[in-house]
Amino acid sequence: LDDPGLDNVAGEEFLQEVLQILLEEGVRKGTDVTQKVCDWKEPLELRELMDLELRSDGEGRERLLQRCRDVLRLSVRTGHPRFFNQLFSGLDHHALAGRFLTETLNTSPYTYEVAPVLVLMEEEVLAKLRELVGWSGGDGIFAPGGSMSNMLAMNVARFWRFPESRSRGNWDLPRLALFASQESHYSIQKGATFLGIGTDNVHLVQTDERGKMIPEQLEKEIQRVKAEGSEPLFVCATSGTTVLGAFDPLDAIADICARHGLWLHVDAAWGGSALLSPKLRHLLAGIHRSDSVTWNPHKLLMVGLQCSAFLLRDTSGLLQRCHGVGATYLFQQDKFYDVSLDTGDKSPQCGRRADGLKLWILWKAVGSQGLGWRVERAFAATRYLLEQVKRREGFQLVVEPEFLNLCFWFIPPSLRGQESSPEYWDKLGKVAPAIKERMIRRGSMMVGYQPHGSRVNFFRQIVTNPAVTRQDLDFFLDEIQELGWDL
Repeated sequence: LDDPGLDNVAGEEFLQEVLQILLEEGVRKGTDVTQKVCDWKEPLELRELMDLELRSDGEGRERLLQRCRDVLRLSVRTGHPRFFNQLFSGLDHHALAGRFLTETLNTSPYTYEVAPVLVLMEEEVLAKLRELVGWSGGDGIFAPGGSMSNMLAMNVARFWRFPESRSRGNWDLPRLALFASQESHYSIQKGATFLGIGTDNVHLVQTDERGKMIPEQLEKEIQRVKAEGSEPLFVCATSGTTVLGAFDPLDAIADICARHGLWLHVDAAWGGSALLSPKLRHLLAGIHRSDSVTWNPHKLLMVGLQCSAFLLRDTSGLLQRCHGVGATYLFQQDKFYDVSLDTGDKSPQCGRRADGLKLWILWKAVGSQGLGWRVERAFAATRYLLEQVKRREGFQLVVEPEFLNLCFWFIPPSLRGQESSPEYWDKLGKVAPAIKERMIRRGSMMVGYQPHGSRVNFFRQIVTNPAVTRQDLDFFLDEIQELGWDL
């Protein structure tokens, strides 16, 4: 014990080499349009290439450095301009610097004493997000993803209506009813399971042809549930649905919630960043009337996974009262500083990532106007692609996009003019999976597909990366056409 158990000099030399590998393989090649989006390997082959077995003896520096290269080389390059597969993509250098800082500091922003800078940063970022929602005050916390933010909303809503649920659980409560649209995120049903409310008590409200919740149907569902003896509690409206990108009519839904005394939560994980654009914030008109909001800057703002804000309009300390237990080894009340800055007890978590830092760095770098410009540029890219899809033979829209979700079918020549055939839709549903397999094996790009209700598999193209150019968008359509021509 007289000497350190770590060789800091050797460790720093190793880190310097790893950082160089990260810059070259992860950043430069990872965002280079001439590189593959992925170097696809089958699971058995990949296991052999990576030599994943953990052994009793450690490996030397050169072998470890090669493993770092292999991890980057054989992983999907989500920062690539032709990665359109998820609601997140691209790589921002300022946000990445924030992620490096977060990992280096390796602390949890639950108390001011161990994370003074990060606690104040989180407070500032959350206040700015609430301001964009339209609230002059409020509360909030960063959570590990939009699903958990939605679950926090459900838990806080239950405590708001039935504070005794915190100590007694669900035993003495009436049968609670939650409402969300048919297009809502699956985390609402998962949350009902997690909180013991039950998925049978999540009532999915009918949507229109664009995927928006129909307020009149919400009213009918509430009345029906009341008549059956359940207690309506919580409505989740969605601003930017996952598949179609629909924005529910928030003002009309807020009127219904006010009339029935229900908690209104807005899942704006995807569409919340439109609030940064003066041209697009109308999509979320009425969001200021909500009780809580989920907003994921790691999606459209390209902050990097994970960065999800749970925002609360309440100023009475509801979040603290709902989740806090006042552990005396962590949240002592006789500290020498303002203990209101020890915000960790607002979260169900103890250890928690400082997810606000990378957003703060990015915001400092480009400002609110720069973030808004990114949203508008992504919207412009989608409009361009939309016009190209309409013009090109063999491409057919699923629905006119409201935001950034461009959903379409590619119809190979062999199927054109065969719409009246009984096998047409079955055959068309196999086209998108076949094209995707070909593009991934080629490594040229990546885009998602899915069925939706009665609609067979179609492509869902998402642009969030400001590095994407018109050339990339033209390539995208050309590649689908080439890969699917002979199907």
